[in-house]
Amino acid sequence: MYIKKILITIVIIGLVVAAFFANFVYKAMLKPNTKFNNEMAYIFIPSNAVYEDVRNQLIPLLDDIDSFDDLAEQKKYTVNIKAGKFAIKNGMSNNDIINSIRSKNIPIKVSFNNQETLEKLAGRIAVQVEADSVSLLNAMKDQTFLKENNFNGATALGMYLPNSYELFWNTSAESFRNRMLKEYNRFWNDSRKNKAKDIDLSQDEVIALASIVYEESKQTSEQPRIAGVYVNRLKRGIPLQADPTLKFAAYKLPKYKNTIIKRVLNVHMEIDSPYNTYMYAGLPPGLIAMPDISAIDAVLNHEKHKYIYFAADAKRLGFHKFARTLAQHNANAREYHRYLSSQGINK
Repeated sequence: MYIKKILITIVIIGLVVAAFFANFVYKAMLKPNTKFNNEMAYIFIPSNAVYEDVRNQLIPLLDDIDSFDDLAEQKKYTVNIKAGKFAIKNGMSNNDIINSIRSKNIPIKVSFNNQETLEKLAGRIAVQVEADSVSLLNAMKDQTFLKENNFNGATALGMYLPNSYELFWNTSAESFRNRMLKEYNRFWNDSRKNKAKDIDLSQDEVIALASIVYEESKQTSEQPRIAGVYVNRLKRGIPLQADPTLKFAAYKLPKYKNTIIKRVLNVHMEIDSPYNTYMYAGLPPGLIAMPDISAIDAVLNHEKHKYIYFAADAKRLGFHKFARTLAQHNANAREYHRYLSSQGINK
C-alpha cells in the first residue's frame, strides 16, 4: 500500500513536470508570438550584429520577448547571428521566427536609373543596401579594379547599366561592384561586340556615344536615327557638335555650378575641354551621363540614312527635325531658336 502511494505520487509529479514542460515547449516554441497587424513584417540585420541588435528590432513585433530569449538561447541563435533581410509572418511561433531569421535571407530588388556621376550612383544604391555611399564610391573608384578591367576615371560610370537587379540587402560594396561588372560583361555578348566592331567603336566608345544620344533624346523611337547622324559624322570626320557635351563641359566649371543651361550659346562653344565636341573632333574621352540600354542598342543598331544634321522640333517638343544639307539644318535651327526666344529662354 505504501509503495503504491509512492508510485502514484511519482506519477503525479511526472505528469505535473510533463505538463509544465509541455507548456514551456508550447509557449517557447509553438505558440504564436507576433503582435503586428500586417501579414508580414521585415527586419534588417546588419553585418557584425549582436543578439541585442536583433532583439531591439523584435521587441515591437513580438508579444513575449522573454520567451523568445529563452528559445534563442537554447537554440544557440544568440551566438550565431546572420546578416540580411528577413521576414516574420503574422502568427509565427518563436521557433518559426528563429528558423526564418537564421537561414532565410530574402533577396531584394536594387534599382537605379540614369545617374550622372559615380557619386550620385553610390548615393542611390546606399539607400537600398547595407553598404554606405562612401564604401560604395571607394569600391567603384578603386584604381586596381579599374585598371584590371580596362576602365578609367572617365569611363568607369559606363560599367553600370541602369536596371533592376536581385541582390541581398547585406551585399558588400565590393560585391555590388563585382556584380555590376558581371552584368556588364553579360550585356556585351558576341552579338553586341560584333556590332561595335562593324562601326569601328570600342565598348567604351559605344557607351560614350550612347550617352550623347540619350541626352539628345529620351524618345526611344528616335534614338536610332540620332545615333545614325553621329555615326555618319564620325565616318566622315565631321565634329559631332553635340550640345549636351557643351553642357557637360560647362558644368565642370565653377562659373556654372548650381546653374541650369537651357539654351546653348556661342560662349559655351569656346570652353576648352576634351568634352567640347565643337572644338575637338571625334568622341569625348568618356560618357557624359549614364545612358539607358535603349540608347546603347540604338548606337549598335543605328538607322542607316544620309542625315548629317538635326535640330529640336519646335512643334513637337522632345522630337527633332533631320537634315542632309546645312541650309535645311539652319532653317530648322532658326525655327527652334525663335521658339526659345518666344518663351523667354535666353540662357
